[in-house]
Amino acid sequence: MWKAKLEGRNVPATGAVVPSAQRIPFAGRVLGIDPSLRGSGLALIEFTPGRQPVLLRCQTVKVAAKLPMAHALGEIHRAVAQFLDGGGVRHVALEQTIFVQNFQTAQILGAARGAAISAAALRGLPVFEYAPLRVKQAVVGAGRASKEQMARTVMSLLGHGRTLALDEADAAGVALCHAFTWRE
Repeated sequence: MWKAKLEGRNVPATGAVVPSAQRIPFAGRVLGIDPSLRGSGLALIEFTPGRQPVLLRCQTVKVAAKLPMAHALGEIHRAVAQFLDGGGVRHVALEQTIFVQNFQTAQILGAARGAAISAAALRGLPVFEYAPLRVKQAVVGAGRASKEQMARTVMSLLGHGRTLALDEADAAGVALCHAFTWRE
């Protein structure tokens, strides 16, 4: 079913594959980002129509809690810039922040997102944002999937042998969501 989806064919609930004249499969590289101040996930995935997506590179940007926020934001920006400079990236996809416990948490997550987005904006790359529920629906098929279920599905879709860190799997999930739902 996902193979047909990646090839741009419609797959109705019955499982029958129907060719689509309107859906052009995404082709190119997507940098998926799961932003967080102390553990941002990054995943660079290449999409070629008719083939399985390929995870080219992934990383969790870990910043020690003892370091100031400004240092953490600089590290996020630097890591995203390194992925973008050497990767031939076509699009950048980020996970949106939907629910936060308090105002301060929202500010911190917003700052982390801004550091990542600014690296893409300075290079003139388009940035797309997806709600966590939409990412899980596009990748797993269930909006309330656990982080572990998401990681297993991402690894299965990528044919990846080693276990990805949860932040990296989330970033890869955002990139997959972008490619699966992309419309030109």
